[in-house]
Amino acid sequence: MAFVGICLSLTAPVKFSGAAGILCYVGAYVFITYDDYDHFFEDVYTLIPAVVIIAVGALLFIIGLIGCCATIRESHCGLATFVIILLLVFVTEVVVVVLGYVYRAKVENEVDRSIQKVYKTYNGTNPDAASRAIDYVQRQLHCCGIHNYSDWENTDWFKETKNQSVPLSCCRETASNCNGSLANPSYLYAEGCEALVVKKLQEIMMHVIWAALAFAAIQLLGMLCACIVLCRRSRDPAYELLITGGTYA
Repeated sequence: MAFVGICLSLTAPVKFSGAAGILCYVGAYVFITYDDYDHFFEDVYTLIPAVVIIAVGALLFIIGLIGCCATIRESHCGLATFVIILLLVFVTEVVVVVLGYVYRAKVENEVDRSIQKVYKTYNGTNPDAASRAIDYVQRQLHCCGIHNYSDWENTDWFKETKNQSVPLSCCRETASNCNGSLANPSYLYAEGCEALVVKKLQEIMMHVIWAALAFAAIQLLGMLCACIVLCRRSRDPAYELLITGGTYA
């Protein structure tokens, strides 16, 4: 069982540092992507799971060091602390998974409520942040309008311009002569943006959920190894003598 302790001490820093790095990356990715779509989804509480996994990622760096030191020194108190912290982190990640599913279910209603307002205030002449967000989403997701390009006919911008055209961001990448005119609908993206924005945001939330589930499994493995060392140390006098360098009388 000394071998188990050595293995745990050697792998803990690498394992938990790697897990911490990946969790922080996933959390940062959610923040960056949310910034691109925040005009279509006003509920900032959706970022709570991302905040939590970044915090967990930072904590995992510390956990790795605690597990390493406690295992090398065979400290009963240190190993017990290591197991308790891992248990708390495991519970936190379960909470992240639950929150992820809750907010994932809310995405469609939130987007439906916000996207109507954003499109109605579009200004292609002097674009503000919301207008630039619409153009960005239409180019990135290859979509036009809320449900299709005809939705633009109901916007104030379309009525004011009176040129029977939609924003150039609706033009297909392959349509080099596209000027946004509704007279050439084949040059425009046919799919609406609402469904694609919902899909994108739900994919982001699934990244959080899968990351939390994957590293919850790592926490379980870490707790199992630490518990094995703890139980062996407390029940086997020979193991205690092996660690301390003592001998039987």
